[in-house]
Amino acid sequence: MAEKIIVDETVSKSSAEQDIVPETGTPKAARYITKLDFRLIPFLGCCYTILFLDRTNMLIRAVANARIEGLEKGLNMPANGYNTCLWIFYIPFVLIEIPSNMIMALPRVKPNVFLGCNMIVLGIISMCQGLTHTYGGLLACRFLMGIFEATLPAGAAFLIGEYYTRKEAALRFACFFTFGVLGPCISGLLAYGIRNMNGIRSKEGWRWIFIIEGLLTIFISFFIFIFVPNFPEKTKILSGPEKAHLLEKLRADKGDQKLDIRSVNWFKTIFDYRIWVPTLMFFCCDMTAASMSSFIPTILTELGWTAAKAQAMSIPIWLTGAVFEVFGCWVSGRIHLRFPFVLMGICTAMVGWIIMNVYSNNRGMAPGVRYFSLFAMSGGTFIQMAMTTAWMTNNLRGRASVAVGTAIILGLGNCANFVASNVFVKKEAPFYPTGFKTGLGVTIAGAAFCLGYVGLLFIHNKKLDARRREHGGEDDQKEYRYVY
Repeated sequence: MAEKIIVDETVSKSSAEQDIVPETGTPKAARYITKLDFRLIPFLGCCYTILFLDRTNMLIRAVANARIEGLEKGLNMPANGYNTCLWIFYIPFVLIEIPSNMIMALPRVKPNVFLGCNMIVLGIISMCQGLTHTYGGLLACRFLMGIFEATLPAGAAFLIGEYYTRKEAALRFACFFTFGVLGPCISGLLAYGIRNMNGIRSKEGWRWIFIIEGLLTIFISFFIFIFVPNFPEKTKILSGPEKAHLLEKLRADKGDQKLDIRSVNWFKTIFDYRIWVPTLMFFCCDMTAASMSSFIPTILTELGWTAAKAQAMSIPIWLTGAVFEVFGCWVSGRIHLRFPFVLMGICTAMVGWIIMNVYSNNRGMAPGVRYFSLFAMSGGTFIQMAMTTAWMTNNLRGRASVAVGTAIILGLGNCANFVASNVFVKKEAPFYPTGFKTGLGVTIAGAAFCLGYVGLLFIHNKKLDARRREHGGEDDQKEYRYVY
């Protein structure tokens, strides 16, 4: 029999417990939700910041920044060496995500220990990138980082998805992904400052980018050990009455959550269209994010700015993404709709890609217009990332489904980096016709997937409503209305 959500500790039926009512708007509920927000979002969000520091910053954007500062020359990299450094990371990253979340879902595994240990190892490997003196050594570090970094974003998203109702999840995922947006901002600042460390202890400036960001990863891991809680049914950060209320609220929203991953129909779970269509949508929007992370520093220098100014001028681009993300998801949570905001994000990103394609074809455009296109890409893509992940978890039931779903969407969904790292060919700079056309085409495909997914959910709800008019029934673990 599938295990159900239970309260680990015996909770006495005191008057204090009876005062807690199911509505989340009550003062008591609001207090413990705020407590959860401060324990979950900042520290798990740091995992996503590390993802962007070590993957898109250290391993893409910091490599791009370092590229400006002389990494390619310093390691005698071959002509295609830069692109190889980008995509080799994703081979283990994609393969490890699902097993990683399955391990984290095991009864005896504590999320704080699991994520914290992986962050420590990741930080050590990150530092090794700055210490290596060979191109082969850099590739080896990149591959190992893919293994240990795979645990962080999916594991963090998995835990967040377990603590919040469908209405609450969108804003929390937005805040979580916003920490990822902070990664490029931090990297830009670090790269701006660290580049002046060139020559200290006989090390080039680009090496200090990797070393210091690796130390930052190790530092943050200690906070993960201390502050990140266990899953809701085992949490110790809430009082007995608060935990009882949280579990009842989650049960009312999602049904009796199945915790036992041993009795799961894995074929049905892994190939669920409610996981794969959002993953395809995430893939399409991540094409924009991956392209930006890889080539913003290079593009900005090609607009006529020095390396230092290019790194500084990239920061407002990422902050725009954070504003779009949080505001859009806040409104989405209020009106309980997802697809209009995803579609809006796609159209916004499309504007940026169209400008880039016009520039690529005509090769004559004011730098300010091209700079504006990067803001459109940032705002459009990051609202999609948060909203699509929340949308997917909203329509899943059971711990195994959420674990697999968050692993697939943040693992395979990030395979867009394979595409981005290979279509922006160095010899095509600065016009990148292949890259810009591919980016626009993938973004248009994302719009098609979004509309198709809405159609599938709409048909399901129509059939369910018709069946209930005849036979009755209400939402439970197996049969429920989907959110769109």
